[in-house]
Amino acid sequence: MKKTAGTLLLLLSMTVFGQAKEDSVQFAEISTEILNNGKSYTELRDLTKNIGHRLSGSESYEKAVQWAAQKLRDAGADKVWLQEVTVPVWERGKESLQIKTSNGKWTGLKMLSLGNSEGTGGKDISGEIIMVQSIEEYEKLSPEQVKDKIAFFNYPFSQSFVETSRGYGDAAKYRVNAASLTAKKGGKFAVIRSLSSAFDDVPHTGGMRYEKDIPKVPAVAIGNTSADELARLLKSQKIKAKLNSHCGMKGEKLSHSVIGEITGKKDRSVIVVGGHLDSWDVGEGAHDDGAGIVQSIEVLRTFRNLGIKNNNTIRVVCFANEENGVKGGIQYGKTAKNTHEKHLFAIESDAGGFTPRGISLDMDQEKRTQVQSWANLFLPYGVYDFTGTYSGTDLYPLHDMGIPAAELVPDSQRYFDIHHTEEDTFEKVNRRELLLGAAAMTQLIYIIDKNW
Repeated sequence: MKKTAGTLLLLLSMTVFGQAKEDSVQFAEISTEILNNGKSYTELRDLTKNIGHRLSGSESYEKAVQWAAQKLRDAGADKVWLQEVTVPVWERGKESLQIKTSNGKWTGLKMLSLGNSEGTGGKDISGEIIMVQSIEEYEKLSPEQVKDKIAFFNYPFSQSFVETSRGYGDAAKYRVNAASLTAKKGGKFAVIRSLSSAFDDVPHTGGMRYEKDIPKVPAVAIGNTSADELARLLKSQKIKAKLNSHCGMKGEKLSHSVIGEITGKKDRSVIVVGGHLDSWDVGEGAHDDGAGIVQSIEVLRTFRNLGIKNNNTIRVVCFANEENGVKGGIQYGKTAKNTHEKHLFAIESDAGGFTPRGISLDMDQEKRTQVQSWANLFLPYGVYDFTGTYSGTDLYPLHDMGIPAAELVPDSQRYFDIHHTEEDTFEKVNRRELLLGAAAMTQLIYIIDKNW
């Protein structure tokens, strides 16, 4: 009996070892294929240089829709379709911000209106600047102290967090809420220090929102060095600011997310891999999120090129409108729920095309433990961190339906230097780093498709 049990244990161990070796070989084939033959980098160049930035509702976004559909066909998708999405239309237009010091001269500052902000209607709006270092400090001010003033929220992006997304999350409330906080106390408009980890003068845009039944005053961002200089001046003198901007909401329009897939075996589930096709209207949207789009298409292409027989449907979703509404992710989740389409897993790449360091797992403990048990397969490719619990913004509707979700975690140290700025261009992307991210996602989808 002991001999029989020992034999069974040996056979089981040999089976497990054999499977691990088989998976290791497949991981190597995926990496080799992508690093040598991957098209992510050339496709990103095409997207960023021939189309450029792609704000939802813009003509350039509609060009990107057709571009993505064709790239999915070229990659080997056996089904490609457009999913209707109603998106908000926001336009920036001309804008300027000036300050006047005690010498009586107006001086221009580099600035960007925050996304979804209302403007000044092309008229000058001016007033004295009051500066606060935090929301807590602002809340102590009386309405009389703020009325007809310009509120400058000088809250810095914390350099203390090694994981820079934590610094971004910490400062994001200022971008989101500054306008309504200012309006509640009668201020004319809000200025924030950009959500930036860099020590430069590049302003960062990004989404803000208005509270219901609160007047909609403008909100703008300035770069770090401008914020430092303004803060220095305000310590010794009164400063006036003057804003002129044409930005504002222009209603809604019908647009599309783009979807392509390699169909799996009958009655099996869907595995989603995606990014968001839109970007802000400055720069080229290379890291945010052109990188995620081309990496996701690379996953599908690699399954085709290597002849990997997928059990489940591998579906690429190029989401619309992540930046200023998340309407693409919401619509995808709503459709999946209404059609009772079974989803097995979803992963998004929306943290830049830098070197992959890990995969964040937003799922129950049993699934987390299983993915973490595969960590040794990923180590040769520099992917080691499976401790995160966040998944991409577009995937929240799926996560709320109980579907395991994840996000690729690239090295974060440079991302928030260029995030939502004119600096987010193709030249900031490294070919090998971008392709390694595509390889990590392909490897993960392969192992999940095989085992779940």
